[in-house]
Amino acid sequence: MLLEIGVLLIGIAFFIVAIFVSYALNNLAGVLRGVEKTVEQVPEQMNAMVTETTGLIKESNYTLEDINDKMKQLSPLFYVVGDVGNVTRKFSASLVKVTESVNEKSENTTDEMQSKGLSSSFGKVYSWIKNRKQQK
Repeated sequence: MLLEIGVLLIGIAFFIVAIFVSYALNNLAGVLRGVEKTVEQVPEQMNAMVTETTGLIKESNYTLEDINDKMKQLSPLFYVVGDVGNVTRKFSASLVKVTESVNEKSENTTDEMQSKGLSSSFGKVYSWIKNRKQQK
């Protein structure tokens, strides 16, 4: 009799464990169904992403080609601007030379006038006018 009660208790315990295991397996099956739905959607989403990425790369290539064409069209303008800059630099350098030579000539003329006594003559005239005013 004890043997029969022991076997009955083992059977009941086995039945309870089977219920818990079936409940856990049922939950696991639900999770796997959700994973399956997600995995089924991944190829469609990947195709959409690849399509968008391909379009973006094509558009970037078109934009880059357009920029290169416009740069080729503008490069002569940059050369012209550079040439104008060189011409103006040379012109301003020649103006500086002319200005320096004029300054040197005017300094030489002033030196010549002082050496010839013109400044002392002006000083004499000034002192003569001053003396006349004092005499009056």
